[in-house]
Amino acid sequence: MKPDISYFNSLDSEDVVNAISNEKTYEFLSKQIPLFDCPDSAIKKIYYYRWWTMRKHLKQTPDGYVFTEFLTPMKHGGKYNAISSAVGLQLNEARWFYNQEIVKQYANFWLNVDANEAKPHLHNFSNWLAWSFLDIYKVDHQLDFVKRNLQALNKDYHQWEDERQNPDQTFWQYDVRDAMEESISGGRREKNVRPTINSYMYGSAKAMSIMAGLAGVDSLKAKYQLKAEALKNIVETKLWNSESGFFEVVKEKGGFAQAREAIGFIPWYFNLPADDKKYEVAWHQLVDTAGFCAPWGLTTAERRHPGFRTHGSGHGCEWDGAIWPYATTQTLTALSNYINNYKNHDAMSADVFYKELHKYAMAHVKQGNTYIGEYQDEKTGQWLKGNKSARSRFYHHSSYVDLVISDLIGLKPQIDDTLLIQPLVPQNKWDWFCLDGVQYHGKTFTIIWDKNGKKYGKGKGFLVFQDGKRIHKSNKLKSIKKSL
Repeated sequence: MKPDISYFNSLDSEDVVNAISNEKTYEFLSKQIPLFDCPDSAIKKIYYYRWWTMRKHLKQTPDGYVFTEFLTPMKHGGKYNAISSAVGLQLNEARWFYNQEIVKQYANFWLNVDANEAKPHLHNFSNWLAWSFLDIYKVDHQLDFVKRNLQALNKDYHQWEDERQNPDQTFWQYDVRDAMEESISGGRREKNVRPTINSYMYGSAKAMSIMAGLAGVDSLKAKYQLKAEALKNIVETKLWNSESGFFEVVKEKGGFAQAREAIGFIPWYFNLPADDKKYEVAWHQLVDTAGFCAPWGLTTAERRHPGFRTHGSGHGCEWDGAIWPYATTQTLTALSNYINNYKNHDAMSADVFYKELHKYAMAHVKQGNTYIGEYQDEKTGQWLKGNKSARSRFYHHSSYVDLVISDLIGLKPQIDDTLLIQPLVPQNKWDWFCLDGVQYHGKTFTIIWDKNGKKYGKGKGFLVFQDGKRIHKSNKLKSIKKSL
């Protein structure tokens, strides 16, 4: 890790310094993050790069730790320049810090500090905050965090219902408030029923029901279970276009938008769709070069659509087809869920996931140097925003670390006290990898694949250590589940 940190530091003028300076970064990260090793140099390098960039956005404030999205001040930023558009991805990433106060204080900022501002900013953008709170609990297993925030999350959910729910229980959103402006399907003033906010609200309702159950509040558990069931039915029946075989936007005036967009994969981010073979057709589009598959990554709209890249890309924040790391993160998480949790996933495999994750890692480049920005040309990889300004540098609007830990290596945080590992490293792809020192349920785990037993000297095969003691060994790299 140290050589990587030194390299990243060497590329940075560091004109903005928040809680941790470049000089202090190695010391900070060496005490805060799991170590990762693998033979894919791009995936490994970007693992540390994304920790390095995330740290640049960490602020220590009178209200606790806060992350920014942009290092430069933004007009649409709230207190401490915080912006809520990517809060779900930021929290999911930050939950792997050893110091859980980092992620919990940031979650508390949005739920309990921003809410008391004269002009709160949490609802400026769609999000899935309750789902994120549950995801944090799944890693550290501290129930007091759930109990302490349950009623505030309940109030926040009802606020979304007041602001964005139609009489038929669907949710509407402007595309700009989905942080996806200038899309093919939407508009800044169009109150369309979108797969985004309806899936987000399903995820939050599902999480509320689970957390209420954990806290012993049965009435709240039942209430949100009904809300989740209703939204599941809405997405499956009202947003599924059987003609296109995809979850699509329904226009304010009625009818489908007639555009396959990456947001159609978001229902699987929350395991929403039923395990029905009819939905498998949607995933065929992921690997179709006329669909979402492009040389530099996954596009935000199907490439065959006549409206693809027609909204003046490069001059605003257009979601009409260009690659956005935000959407890539959502889609890859959905893909991992689909492979792991659905029987009818013949069209997808670990090979597909790995290929797209590797492509995502390789796209972290600008003029030969490691970089993360806003969005990219799907053919050339050129970053289409901020080339002449500091705005887009180190853009904190997506995640990557969690895709490595939870999906590629496959450590799946659970509600109960179990260890579930579902690797998406393709068979015979790597001879070795190691995720060392990951904190989970108050214990420290090391996960090793050493095909020949020669790389790490800990034994041959798939090995898992808990607090230094080996608890699993198998000859093959395959899923395991154990009680802790």
